[in-house]
Amino acid sequence: MSDQSNSINLWMTTSRIETLVDGIFAIAMTLLVLSIGVPTITGNLNETAFQHELLALWSNILCYALSFWILSGFWRNNHQQFQFIKRSNPTLITINVVWLLFIALMPFSTEIIAEYGGTYFTANVIFQLNLFLAGFLYIINWQYATRNGLLDEDISERTIKMLNISSVILPTLSLIALVLSYYVLAWSSLVYLIHPFLKKMLQNKFLDNSS
Repeated sequence: MSDQSNSINLWMTTSRIETLVDGIFAIAMTLLVLSIGVPTITGNLNETAFQHELLALWSNILCYALSFWILSGFWRNNHQQFQFIKRSNPTLITINVVWLLFIALMPFSTEIIAEYGGTYFTANVIFQLNLFLAGFLYIINWQYATRNGLLDEDISERTIKMLNISSVILPTLSLIALVLSYYVLAWSSLVYLIHPFLKKMLQNKFLDNSS
């Protein structure tokens, strides 16, 4: 029975996972724009009043841009992982499908924080928990692949260690943002802007040590 199971797993490549990931990210990142909305105009407004209504959308636009930035970070990280994950099995597929569930939820949580994040702490909790769970499953994906022989045989221990640390950055930032949101509400999400800089510092550290 085990031989049959192994022969089935040989057909499970990572290409289908990567294709699904790219498709979900493309849809989720596109749907984010709906969180901006358009002004609800009642009656006839002059040009100045109409411009004022448009300017009132600045917080929605900020949340849209920030969520787009965060999703692009998740996509880049996933792409980096699958440079080294060369084999798949049913468990890895399941982990990625559940992870994508929270990625696809991002347009919803973004609209929640865009509309109510400046007023309600609960709106921020929904957004930050969405990101934390996505980040946590990202860690699980890498740890599972590492411990179950799904990586490229040529990957170095230094690279594995670097990606172990790198995978923790986003969920850690989400926890920091969750705590800060109790005090500064939606502004706490700005901590995600430092993600690429932390990741670059980490990569430079490991590259410098390897030379």
